[in-house]
Amino acid sequence: MKAAGIVRRIDDLGRIVIPKEVRNNLRLREGEPVEIFVDRHGEVILKKYSPIEQLKQFSQEYADVLHSTTGHSVVITDRDFVISIAGQTNEYNVGDPIKPEVEEVANNKRTTWVNNEKSQVIAPIIAQGDSMGTFIVIAAEGKTISETEIKLADTAAKFLAKNIEE
Repeated sequence: MKAAGIVRRIDDLGRIVIPKEVRNNLRLREGEPVEIFVDRHGEVILKKYSPIEQLKQFSQEYADVLHSTTGHSVVITDRDFVISIAGQTNEYNVGDPIKPEVEEVANNKRTTWVNNEKSQVIAPIIAQGDSMGTFIVIAAEGKTISETEIKLADTAAKFLAKNIEE
């Protein structure tokens, strides 16, 4: 573990200010949840909380089913990283940071159809009014995204959001 070299005091309510450099490094924004762990050596570990990552196995199974049904590749992200992939895609790998266009869709909270090298639809996963990630359908080789796939991506994003809220 790398020491940040920053010392903070605990106030009378038990709070500590997380330095701006650390917040920027973790991509923490105001109001975002953070998990706090204490290891067996008594070290405190902060980790950005990802409700989508908590559904990792479920989201992978969901992506697998949609891929086998449609033949299109499916990618599920949280606000920062790719969480699940089903199908062949050279653009995304599990654990990779999300692309700027994906982050933009998450921030705008609007489903977007993109037709660059590959046709794809990106639908934000919105739970409790906040964007939690995205659901992406990438057209199979030689095919394009139709209105059906756009509705499918929207429905899948809403379904995952519902599971986060429960």
